[in-house]
Parts: sequence; C-alpha cells; structure tokens
Amino acid sequence: MQRYRLLLLIVCFVIVFMWAAGCSNMGQTVTDIPTPSRIVDANNKLITTISQTNQIPVEFDQIAPEMRQAIIAIEDYRFYQHVGIDFRGLARAAFINLRNLSIVEGGSTITQQLAKNLYLGPERTLGRKIKELYYTVQLERTYTKDEILTLYLNNVYFGQGAYGIEAAAQTYFDKHAKDLTLGESALLAGLPKAPSYYAPTTNLKGAKQRQQVVLNRMLELGMITQDQRDQAVAETIEPQAKTEYFRQAPYFVAEIVKHFKNQYPDGMELLYSSGLTIQTTLDLDMQRAAEQAVVERLEQIDPEIEGALVAIDPENGYIKAMVGGRNWQQSQYNRALAKSQPGSSFKPFLYTAAIGSGYTAASTFFCQPTTYPGGYTPKDYKGFHYRPFVLKQALAISDNVISVQLADRLGPQELVRYARAMGIESKLDPYLSLALGASEVTPLEMAVAFGPLANAGIRTKPMYILKVTDPSGRVIEENRPQISKVIDEKVAYIVTDMLRAAVQPGGTAAQLSRIVSRPVAGKTGTTDQTTNAWFVGYSPELVAAVYIGYDDKTRHVGLTGSDIAAPIWGNFMEKALEGKEARDFIKPEGVIEAYICGYDGLRASALSSSTMAAYFIKGTEPQIPCFGDFWWGSSGNKDEEAAPEQNQSPEIPEQGPDDDG
Repeated sequence: MQRYRLLLLIVCFVIVFMWAAGCSNMGQTVTDIPTPSRIVDANNKLITTISQTNQIPVEFDQIAPEMRQAIIAIEDYRFYQHVGIDFRGLARAAFINLRNLSIVEGGSTITQQLAKNLYLGPERTLGRKIKELYYTVQLERTYTKDEILTLYLNNVYFGQGAYGIEAAAQTYFDKHAKDLTLGESALLAGLPKAPSYYAPTTNLKGAKQRQQVVLNRMLELGMITQDQRDQAVAETIEPQAKTEYFRQAPYFVAEIVKHFKNQYPDGMELLYSSGLTIQTTLDLDMQRAAEQAVVERLEQIDPEIEGALVAIDPENGYIKAMVGGRNWQQSQYNRALAKSQPGSSFKPFLYTAAIGSGYTAASTFFCQPTTYPGGYTPKDYKGFHYRPFVLKQALAISDNVISVQLADRLGPQELVRYARAMGIESKLDPYLSLALGASEVTPLEMAVAFGPLANAGIRTKPMYILKVTDPSGRVIEENRPQISKVIDEKVAYIVTDMLRAAVQPGGTAAQLSRIVSRPVAGKTGTTDQTTNAWFVGYSPELVAAVYIGYDDKTRHVGLTGSDIAAPIWGNFMEKALEGKEARDFIKPEGVIEAYICGYDGLRASALSSSTMAAYFIKGTEPQIPCFGDFWWGSSGNKDEEAAPEQNQSPEIPEQGPDDDG
C-alpha cells in the first residue's frame, strides 16, 4: 500500500513538473541577473547597496576537488545521476509535507538550489516550488553538470558577505579555492545550511561539528578513506573574520543587516540577492551632521577616545542618526548600543518621578552632609553648598546631595519604576546611588527615555525599518510607530522647563545657549573621575544622546559632560535642524507660570532679590510670599563660588558617580 502511495505522489509531481516546464509566462529566463538590495533613508535617498560585492567567479578546475566532492556529498549526492530533479527526494519530501500539511522539507537538488538562489525568493510556497522546477529544467537544458556545479559554487552564500567559494576561501582562510584542504573544504561545505549559525568566526565549535557531518558523509559515500577523514578532523583550522565595509552610516546599516540575519530564514541570502528595497528611518543629512560633530571634536582630543551619538524623532520613534564610534573600519563595536554609567544625565528620571509624585519645582531641600545607612555620604563636585535650593535650581546646577535626598524620600524603587516606564530597559539597581547614574545604560535607551519629556508624556518604541519591498513592489515587511502614554503631559512640561534651565546661564550646559538657536532642554552627565561624559537633550522634534569615553574603562576622559559632550550635541542639533522652523514646547492646559524665591520656594515678592520663573500644575503653585533672602547673607549663585574644595569620594560599595553634572 505504501509503495502505491509513493508512486502516486511521484506521478503527481511529474505532472506538476511537466506543466511547469511548459509554462511560458514565468517572467524570467536563466540569463536574468537579480537586482542588488538597496538600503535607503526615510526620504528614499540611497544609503548603500547590499549586493554580491564579495564574489569572485572561478572556473571548474580552479576549485579544489575536495571542495567539489564535499558539497555534493552533503547537499546532493546523486547530483551526477539525476536530471536536475531527484524524484526519490521529491517523493520523500512530498510525503513528509503532506503528513505535516505544510512545506517543511524541500528535497532540493544542487540545480534546484541554484535556481532558487538566482531567480527566486526564500518563501516556501507551492507557487515558488513550481517556478523552481521550471528554472531547474531550464538550467539542466542549458548547462552541463560541471557547469551547474561551478555556477552553484560561485553563487552560494557562505556567510560574512562571501558569495561563492573563491570569496569564501579568501574571506575565511586567505587562500584560493583551488588550494583548500579537505578539512577546510568540509567546513565550508557545511556553511550553506545555516551561514550565520555555523559561522566559524563566531561559532567554531558548531562549525567543526558540522564539518564532521560532512566528512562522515563523504566517508560513507566512499569519497574519502578513514585515514583521510581522521586527518581532516585533526587539521588546525583558524578562520579569520572579515569586516564588511559600509561607506555611509555603517553602524546603522550593520543593525539592518543584523535584523535580516535574526528575523528571516536564510536572511543573508534574502538581503544580498533578492533585490529588496529597504526604507529605513534614517535621515542622511542628520547622519552626516552627527558624524561630523562627533569625529571633528574627538580628533581634537585624543586618537583613542571614542564616542557615540544617537538621535530619535520623539513623535514616532524613528532613529534619525546613529554614530557608534569614530571609525567603523578600526572598530565595529557600536557604542550607541553599549552600556556605560550615565552620571547625572540620569537625574531627569528622578525629577520626573518627584513632580509626578506631588513635589514641585519650588520644593526646597538643603545641601549639607548627610550619611545614609551603609555609610553612604554623597557630595557634589566641590563638596557641599551649605544652603537651600529649590528643585528647579538643584537640577540646573546638578546638585548630587539634593538628588540623593530626593531619591531617599521617594524610594529608589519609584525611580526605577519611572525610568522603566520612560524607556530604560537595562538592569537598574534600586539603591540611592541610582539617582546619580550608578547603573549602566545605553545611549539609545537614554534617547528613547528622554522622548516622553519632549513628546507630552508619550513614549515611542525606537524604529530602524519603515518598509521592505521586493523588486515587484510587494511589501515584505512594514512597521508603524508604537506609542504609549507613560507620564502626564503636565509633568513632562514642568520637567522640560527645569531642564531648559540647565542649558541657560547658570546651568551646567550654559554654553549651549550660544550654540543652539532654538528652544532645547537637556542634562549633562559625568561619572566618577571623569571616565564617561554625557549629554542628553531634546527639542520638540528631535532627541539626541551623546556619550564620550574610552573603551578601556580604566582610562579617564579628563573632561566633563559640559566640556565635551554638550558642545558635540549642540553642534549636531544646530546642523541637523538647520532650515527647519524653530518650535517651542507647548504648554498644556492646567500648567501655570509663577515667580518664586530661589532660597525658600515661596512666591516672589517685591522684597525678594533672588527670583526665578517656574511652572506648576495649577493649584500647586506657592501662595505665601517671600519676604527676602537677606538672612542667607548673599543672593544668586555667590555661595557656589565659595563652595569647599573638591573632596575625594570614599570607597564604599554604594557610592555613585561623583558628578559635576
């Protein structure tokens, strides 16, 4: 009964095959050449072309015989016996597919794989299989078996952008295909099954295991002896990694490539040979501005210092620019996605939690030595101010002592809750030192998490890709903004006003008022002993995070976030938004402005000498008038000038970064 069932399946496939072979409207011939994939920005400007650039065609006799045998053994051992379609394999695959009611096995020959690689996409459908059969018979009619094998070995993908055996031999072993050993041939023959997984540069153990599968199959088929098999297994193989070169936005493009590797079956084959158009969220003009701002400033400091800049549209989550380092060719490590302590640039999450919990910009705290359980005594860049501050001024000058007091009153878990809601996904330790940026985060996370402050409390998920289409215009992937309301818009506006004070005279990034000619807000960050420097800031239409530091975390930048990160951010923002109408932050209903005394947070009066404007949720503004601050003996920021000299931070487990802001 089973024999008749298999015979019936074979007959069915023969009928389908004969029908496919007679079709005249398949749309391609065996001489058609696939169109390279294109990565474009949000405005359809070409970023780069992803094609078979690493491909070096060779003749049949320029491929080591061991390589030819290895690929036949593992991919299609009856290659020289069948007519392009192995009916035994098809029958077996058909039976399995019918049993599973889906296409789970292809039973493809080398000729069929070549047809798919040259002319078809990776989807597994009956229609694609029919086309594959048609192109297979055309190939077999046009070329000899040796020519088909040569075509296959010149086009199959071996990973790391290497198409064809010559490119693979040079990429992994720095030699020609004709010089490959049996061990190297078996290892390479095992790659086409899953180039990313079996890549010997990242998974040598898996690649060696796959190599043994190939060698065992060759031994079983009588292609090699037991001694040859054992010698090949014992070969010392040291594959080398080869960097793919992208001329524009290389760190961003690398993430697009990674997306295809991780999200699509045979993703690299799809990306490199299917003629896709990948429309991304990037803005090439902003990208160039970002690269220029980072590289020019870093070159003035030290050839080994590194940096990152990532910019996002807060309204939709589009990543508009991404710089992961100063030179892609020298280092492919993407620092825009790498974790570092953010220092005081983390404080806006604390102040958002405070305003959201009922504190106001006028809430007053006293900067003086305070020791917490465990012996933790935070201090400012130059010790202690020994005076009161309202929260708006404390954030503007980045007072550490008051930030820890505030975190103690709110509770570290509340700070974690707000930071999580706003976009921080990295592990956050719920200690008081978290208020000063003691936990590591990425620049991308910081840009995302500042977004709700720029966007009326709405968080957007970061996006790289808008749409992917094939050569016929069929949409393969399309993404839309994912948004969620995470904080009250009134809270977002009040914190934004507090952060605007940080980029104005008296704030930690006061120089930005001379660089950026539009409404902006932001926060500096400098970690203990200046190992990292940060600035994260935003306008209503763009959020950007800048990180500066050495890859060797024991080295000190020697400059603060105000010194180095803020100017890079300012130069980028001014250039990126050049020609665009300046927008101001929109004050929501229910928020009012009031003038307050800077020493006690009371409503300013004619007797007050140190006053400032602040915003409040209606009903929370101070009502009691201030009768002057003469009892402090000074006004304004004079106490800051007389602050004690910088103290060394005690080496205790919970000590956070000693940040000047």
